[in-house]
Amino acid sequence: MRVLIENNQLLIKKIFLIIYDAFAVIAASILALVLRFEGKYHEIPRKYVERSLQYIIIVIVITIIIFYVFRLYDSLWSYAGATELSSILFACILSAGVQMAVMILMEMQMPRSYYLFYGVCLFAMVAVSRYSYRTFRTIVKRQKLAKECTNVLMVGAGGAGNMLVREICNSSHVNKRVVCIVDDAKAKQGSYLHGVKIMGGRGDIPRLVKRYQVDEIMIALPSAPAREIKEILDICKETGCEMKRLPGMYQLVNGEVSISTLKEVEVNDLLGREPVEVDLSAILDYVAGKTVLVTGGGGSIGSEICRQVAEHNPKRLVIVDIYENTTYDIQNELKAAYPNLDLTVLIASVRNTKRIDFIFQKFRPDIVYHAAAHKHVPLMEDSPNEAVKNNVLGTLKVVQAADRWKVRRFVMISTDKAVNPTNIMGATKRICEMIIQTYNNHSKTEFVAVRFGNVLGSNGSVIPLFKKQISQGGPVTVTHPDIIRYFMTIKEAVSLVLQAGAYAKGGEIFVLDMGEPVKIADLARNLILLSGHKPEEDIPIVYTGLRPGEKLYEEMLMDEEGLQETDNKLIHIGKPIKMDEDRFLMQLENLANYVIQEPEDIRRWVQEIVPTYHPQGN
Repeated sequence: MRVLIENNQLLIKKIFLIIYDAFAVIAASILALVLRFEGKYHEIPRKYVERSLQYIIIVIVITIIIFYVFRLYDSLWSYAGATELSSILFACILSAGVQMAVMILMEMQMPRSYYLFYGVCLFAMVAVSRYSYRTFRTIVKRQKLAKECTNVLMVGAGGAGNMLVREICNSSHVNKRVVCIVDDAKAKQGSYLHGVKIMGGRGDIPRLVKRYQVDEIMIALPSAPAREIKEILDICKETGCEMKRLPGMYQLVNGEVSISTLKEVEVNDLLGREPVEVDLSAILDYVAGKTVLVTGGGGSIGSEICRQVAEHNPKRLVIVDIYENTTYDIQNELKAAYPNLDLTVLIASVRNTKRIDFIFQKFRPDIVYHAAAHKHVPLMEDSPNEAVKNNVLGTLKVVQAADRWKVRRFVMISTDKAVNPTNIMGATKRICEMIIQTYNNHSKTEFVAVRFGNVLGSNGSVIPLFKKQISQGGPVTVTHPDIIRYFMTIKEAVSLVLQAGAYAKGGEIFVLDMGEPVKIADLARNLILLSGHKPEEDIPIVYTGLRPGEKLYEEMLMDEEGLQETDNKLIHIGKPIKMDEDRFLMQLENLANYVIQEPEDIRRWVQEIVPTYHPQGN
């Protein structure tokens, strides 16, 4: 019934437009003569009036056919733009040409300017009929929005800004009003974009926010470098406005610029550096056609490894994880994104010797990415035996299976906390690095480790915690005002892990360049500002003191290690530290036998293996 009503409404609308256009042709014919004779109707020779109307029915019929061909009866005029306007122009030019042809064929002489005036008049009347509703709706919308909408300040008056402002102005579904625009280009300042004035540059943002009571700032600079975006965000975040921005230049190139493509500004936008770009198509050739196994494939790092590997046509991807919920999520995601991927997902603990050995025997992986680990520092301080069992013994069992079943390459995910560790998690990861280097010297498998710092947004990291605390009204808890950390996005870190795997020859500890360290207190403050609140006033920051095993700063290298460059300036190789491998393997065996007794002094045993481990309080 609803469809029938809508169809009837469209039919009535088309009939109305056809009737209107017929009268428009007649009116344009008469008005053209009036304009030709400078508005003096009584001075128009009677023969011209008679000739213009003698064959007007033929002109009307042909004009309506022309308008139909140009889709002037099928377009959605509520959203009409330049394309529809050009269609009207060309259709009216053709109509004028038709009238001129009829007059010439019938040998009826008319003033030469008559046809020009006819085309202009017809164009004006047809355009008015099509655009009057849209203009009326825009006026009504602006009056309505002036009372109840969100006031928006647009940063950027280029192509992306133009599209966003136009969409906001025209859409009846967007409850926003652009009150002013800023752009650093002096030539644009003072001009208007869709009726909105460009009021100044980035330095004027705080003044304009107060003057126009701005609620939201949209940054439409998809091609701007990261450092410039950071400078603008540093200005915007002090205003207390909600902020959104376009993700990147490809949105503009693909014509995807719209309100829906805007995303919330996040803390990684404030890192002030360009994203790490890696040409994975050249690097991951060694993955194509291979069986790849990922332990911890349901975690933050492991799942991103699976995504990037899946893009490069592995023969088979095997995911192993003990935690079923996140593993189920990545399984569904990969099945939807890569329906032809040969995917196997298994629930298993890396601590289960027989289960791991069975998996390796059955699937015979060519490449293994070992991301399974307990990584939460304070929790492991409370359960140090579990850190040893999972991180050390779990890694040992996966390494032994890789050696036994002749895996070609084995890449272990390590951490900067393994360097001069003050917590049991970091100390266990250092033992894992030692396992990798020891087994590499006695196996045909190429064993390597990749060491990096914190990743933004990973499970258990500070960003999700801060966001949750802010949503609850605070306070935001920071352990120490001076604590600093190195940060990367998950995608950046994993792409470098995969590239390091391509560089592997065996025995290396790859160290990723994490850029400049970031103060956690500044991170908290920026996130509060980006959420539209004021630190200390709206959301307090509380310093709780360093947690067990936590350092003020992390290191990427031990004193004995030196750096060797690779083709990628963001990936370095730490020089292996010499050690007594026989003694280490014996210590490892003793540790494995001792930890299952749930001892109270496991840290002392770990410290004997890792002399650089200095537990806090000892």
